[in-house]
Amino acid sequence: MCGITGIFAFNQVGRFNMINLSKATSALEKRGPDNHGLFNDEMVGLGHRRLSIIDTSIEANQPMTDASGRYKLIFNGEIYNYKQLREQLKSKGIAFSNNSDSEVLLYLLINEGADCLPKLNGFFAFAFYDTQKKEMLVARDRFGIKPLHIYQDEDKLLFASEVKALLAYGIEKKLNYNALYNYLQLNYLPSEASMLQGVRKLLPAHYLTIKNGKTEELCYYKVQPSIINQPFDESQKSFKKILEDAVVDRLVSDVPLGTFLSGGVDSSVISAIAAKHVEDLKTFSIGYKDEPYFDETKYANQVAKHIGSDHTVFKLSNDDLFNHLFDMLDYLDEPFADSSALAVYILSKETKKHVTVALSGDGADELFAGYNKHAAIYKMINAGAKENLVSALSKLWSLMPKSRNNLVTNTFRQLDRFAKAAKLSPEERYWAWAAIGDAHYATNLIRSEHIDNPISHNPFQQIGTNETINDTLLADLNLVLPGDMLTKVDLMSMANSLEVRVPFLDHSVVNFAFKLPVDSKINNKDRKRIVKETFKSYVPEGLFYRKKHGFEVPLLGWLKNELNALLENDLLKPSFIEEQGVFNNSQIELLKSQLKSRSPGDAPAKIWALLVFQWWWKKYFK
Repeated sequence: MCGITGIFAFNQVGRFNMINLSKATSALEKRGPDNHGLFNDEMVGLGHRRLSIIDTSIEANQPMTDASGRYKLIFNGEIYNYKQLREQLKSKGIAFSNNSDSEVLLYLLINEGADCLPKLNGFFAFAFYDTQKKEMLVARDRFGIKPLHIYQDEDKLLFASEVKALLAYGIEKKLNYNALYNYLQLNYLPSEASMLQGVRKLLPAHYLTIKNGKTEELCYYKVQPSIINQPFDESQKSFKKILEDAVVDRLVSDVPLGTFLSGGVDSSVISAIAAKHVEDLKTFSIGYKDEPYFDETKYANQVAKHIGSDHTVFKLSNDDLFNHLFDMLDYLDEPFADSSALAVYILSKETKKHVTVALSGDGADELFAGYNKHAAIYKMINAGAKENLVSALSKLWSLMPKSRNNLVTNTFRQLDRFAKAAKLSPEERYWAWAAIGDAHYATNLIRSEHIDNPISHNPFQQIGTNETINDTLLADLNLVLPGDMLTKVDLMSMANSLEVRVPFLDHSVVNFAFKLPVDSKINNKDRKRIVKETFKSYVPEGLFYRKKHGFEVPLLGWLKNELNALLENDLLKPSFIEEQGVFNNSQIELLKSQLKSRSPGDAPAKIWALLVFQWWWKKYFK
């Protein structure tokens, strides 16, 4: 795992930016504390920060050069099938100088160019440069596990693992109000969007070429849903082998390795499989002393005992969480308001003290229907008397107190969302359940002079209007996974120089998932059915059949207490809002009033998104 950055200058004006290559590379130090390297010729510069995982020798440092000196590679990620690919290349007479996956990728690109991309099993972002032809290939993995940000104008193309490296080149900072519009709805940035004008993300499963000063972007992989109806027990046999192979592939490491173990379904399955192949597997979980409603460490302990892992629990108080808050916010170079990022940040920080690589269960919810919204959509599609009654009582739910902070008020919140969504079209409903705030909320919050014909990046619009669960999951794969979940894990782990691997996002697992019929994933009784039924013998009996909890942080209490002065006297102070000129203060005051009411609803999450944005804005614009 590493950090990469580079520049391709189209003219002498663009070439001037080469003087900032070293500074941009240094900005990625936390992604790669073990080594740094630079390459530049007349018009191209490449920078690399290394976190040594496979072949920790200096021979595997980057930028990597082939034996002829013609080709250069900077690479962030891991190629899990590199040993098989290496043997194929050796059979063609290619000699290797080290044992890294990076050198295998280098020679694959030399021999096959972009045609090798579908062969790669792993996660990655890289740049490959031919010094003779003056051509470059830049690529990103299938699902966007590893990030790659791009800035392009008439003089140059810049790329980097993080926006802070692009800023080190001195690019102009202008706020992207359309991205802000989407951020206020989702609490994260979707698709290729960036909060800075001119900056974008290379889309997952895409590669970019630069030839003769011209750029072109192409897609090399696309999920093709194609339902195969076979007996459920046969699907289980196939799934068991595919997922176990994916886990085993991700156990290759020349540094200490462990797993995240929350006690939930996904991390328990990954940890249980890994424990079969790693003696005294190290597992790690995080718990909350002051929030028993969200604490799941007792379940993690049960799993650890069952699989025989060497388990470590990091038990945190609300003060512990709060004490890490501002370090986490300072690391963000774009607003990101999934509050569970704080828990992932601390988990990564503590885990890094023991291992350098950790496996996680991310991706299973999006593939196998694990979220509350999936259950809600299933019930809406298959509505009976109970669902119709919930919809009919929409006025009642709107009057009830709503909050995420306890079981009763959270139930009212969910019933209200269900009843409102029942009145929407499939496209509108998907966005409503993906979002924390609707378009009306975002439009009213941003000052009118800044927003004209705003666009919502709703992937359901490109799928169709059938509203099957598999359509919803495909939309999640394109929106929620790269925008929220994978961004969160990458940022928070890299802030602590920890590599996190995600077996559920092996492309063979993803391809398999989209061949399954809906009833293999979800029914009236359960979600992630095939995951639970296939691996229930791997964990303590009954563990899988309990209410799902996520990583939550005590936003409501913080915003009313510890963070209140920061909001009222600084970040959301009316005079500052007016001076800043981005938001309508009247709408912010309405949110503050809702926060203090007996029915805060989603106001804490919305105000948190504003706090994160304001913290970022003051850092980069004030």
